[in-house]
Amino acid sequence: MAGLKHPVTPDGRYFVVRGKLWRMSDPGLDPQRRSRLVNELMDARRAVKRAKNAGDQDAEAAAHRLVDKAKRSLGERGPVWWKDGAPDFNRRAAKNSPYAGWYAALRRRSSASAGGGEETPAP
Repeated sequence: MAGLKHPVTPDGRYFVVRGKLWRMSDPGLDPQRRSRLVNELMDARRAVKRAKNAGDQDAEAAAHRLVDKAKRSLGERGPVWWKDGAPDFNRRAAKNSPYAGWYAALRRRSSASAGGGEETPAP
């Protein structure tokens, strides 16, 4: 995914932030649909912020539901978008997943090149 600042697993299913796996959007989505869904997601996130700032718990809950709906439509939550039967490790620690070896090697490379502008994943 263009512009992604975080490492992506070799199979392209997850990116890693602070040692945790986060599911990528379904790469099979039509680009126009993906763009529309991302816009809906960002609108919903802004609605969450507005509702929080206003102290409106009902509006906040409704906005969180819209965030969830957009993320499910993007394939980031709900049923997995891959078809090989592999389990979902979304929101799990990379070090406690089948990606542990890849993640450890990534951390070693990042540590070795510290100062080279790469972000070192947190433990």
